[in-house]
Amino acid sequence: GMESPPQGTSPGPVKVGTAPNRRLGSVRGVLVSSPPGRRARLSSPGTGRSSSEAREELRRRLLGLIEGNRVMIFSKSYCPHCTRVVWNPFNVFTYLSFYSSDDGANVQEVLSEITNQRTVPNIFVNKVHMGGCDRTFQAHQSGLLQKLLQEDSTYDYDLIVIGGGSGGLACAQEAAILGKKVMVLDFVVPSPQGTSWGLGGTCVNVGCVPKKLMHQAALLGQALNDSRKFGWEYGQQVKHNWETMTEAIQNHISSLNWGHRLSLREKSVDYVNSYGEFVEHHRIKATNRKGQETSYTAAKFVIATGKRPRYLGIQGDKEYCITSDDLFSLPYCPGKTLVVGASYVALECAGVLTGLGLDVTVMVRSVLLRGFDQEMAERVGSYMEQHGVKFLRKFIPVMVQQLEKGSPGKLKVVAKSTKGPETIEGVYNTVLLAIGRDSCTRKMGLDKIGVKINKKTGKIPVNDVEQTNVPYVYAVGDILEGKLELTPVAIQAGKLLARRLFGGSLEKCDYINVPTTVFTPLEYGCCGLSEEKAIEVYKKENLEVRLFLFRPLTDRASLSYACILKYRVIGFHVLGPNAGEVTQGFAAAMKCGLTKQLLDDTIGIHPTCGEVFTTLEITKSSGLDITQKGC
Repeated sequence: GMESPPQGTSPGPVKVGTAPNRRLGSVRGVLVSSPPGRRARLSSPGTGRSSSEAREELRRRLLGLIEGNRVMIFSKSYCPHCTRVVWNPFNVFTYLSFYSSDDGANVQEVLSEITNQRTVPNIFVNKVHMGGCDRTFQAHQSGLLQKLLQEDSTYDYDLIVIGGGSGGLACAQEAAILGKKVMVLDFVVPSPQGTSWGLGGTCVNVGCVPKKLMHQAALLGQALNDSRKFGWEYGQQVKHNWETMTEAIQNHISSLNWGHRLSLREKSVDYVNSYGEFVEHHRIKATNRKGQETSYTAAKFVIATGKRPRYLGIQGDKEYCITSDDLFSLPYCPGKTLVVGASYVALECAGVLTGLGLDVTVMVRSVLLRGFDQEMAERVGSYMEQHGVKFLRKFIPVMVQQLEKGSPGKLKVVAKSTKGPETIEGVYNTVLLAIGRDSCTRKMGLDKIGVKINKKTGKIPVNDVEQTNVPYVYAVGDILEGKLELTPVAIQAGKLLARRLFGGSLEKCDYINVPTTVFTPLEYGCCGLSEEKAIEVYKKENLEVRLFLFRPLTDRASLSYACILKYRVIGFHVLGPNAGEVTQGFAAAMKCGLTKQLLDDTIGIHPTCGEVFTTLEITKSSGLDITQKGC
């Protein structure tokens, strides 16, 4: 930790860095301390990093703390001079974020190079080096401290977040907790069918939340059928009411929208329901629904605009087709439905609609669940096919024509084969497109400030701290190039980004071994590498794939397997009921370096689907029957 020699003299106030002073809203501070007996990490040496690189990284981090915080104190909690400054009579602080270091000697040495002061506390106000305790009190008595604290800001906000989805809200709220003046801009451009929604982004409004609720509705219908095998007898016809379900789902979503707005208000985050577009460096134009424009500036920006469903670009697609943006609030039952696509969105929607008793066909261009383990993907498709979903393989639509208006109406779909000249026609009440999603980055003026995007995908390349090529612009969520498009990932990345920018943290988002689940009728959960990817990375001869097939009384057989590299588990896959719940627990174990031996040493909970991972004995290469033989 940092030593605390007797309070000595220090040089007078010195400006650090070249960035302009800026007022950071109400008075806020960050205290960096190293309490006795407990040391957290300020800087991580990193594997293979040279001492000079580590030192430069530490210097950059310290300068970032100094420039990013209105009041910055480096201290030790048991130093009496530090205590005098922190609990001072002139009320410098209304917020403190404690930050501890196990690299105190290096921190002190780098600070000494920056300030020519080796004592603590080492105090900065608006990037001006005040010195130690005595000089800070002298500055207070002379009025210098008050003058520095009252300096006008160059920018309206410390941070503007563009996009009020999961990642954007997480980042904005964390920055506000750390004492920053924050604005969130969120604007939903209505879908071609006119659907729009409230604050919260895709997950809350047209993604994970309504999807899981509809999935549960479908499972309840399946449970009714299963109940007969357990002795339940009922004669009356059971039917599903679409309007009742969607009303309940939308009421729940509205409560979440309100909760997000309330949370922003409680943290003093300014929420503006307008479309944000960069007009010049550090300045955006916000346009509301009435077309009224307002200009705002900020020191830093976070882009968290997410993605929206892609359309086919064929005759009739935007006029007559719906997407996941429209399905969950659709005011009428969709009836006979064609789902176009093989993504997890396509299969989840198809599974839900089939479970609710509708006639559903899935049109697939190539493979199911691209990017997921293909054996599991095919098993998902096979199960769906056995339970009423029809698949049209190797076809793509070329035209959608309206035959009858209505709620629903009738649509004719013409499709052609991807293998030859064959064309087919079909009549459906609803056509649901789930062929992918496009990044919402092309119409927000990024070119005006020089932010690079992938011209093909619209995604934004960032470094390992979510920073774009323009230093004051960052990005999180689905728009990041090469990152996972998952809500919890965006939330984690957003929180950690705010802590790095404003809280002195160095922790980065870990995109490795992130668990996820596809909520098809038979759920598929996974964490780590697919079998195909594991073979590509580690070669087949270095791997073991162990499997287990569990058959319950119902027909929902559960398949589980693990990819094992020299006894370490590098891929976890389970297909069965409640796969998401099973996967979540094992994901934590994989973060801790799960091995085959640890699985073997774990006593399973009987009878459960998850217990099979404690008894994985048969390898895939052996060709032996993996079906459960006993209890």
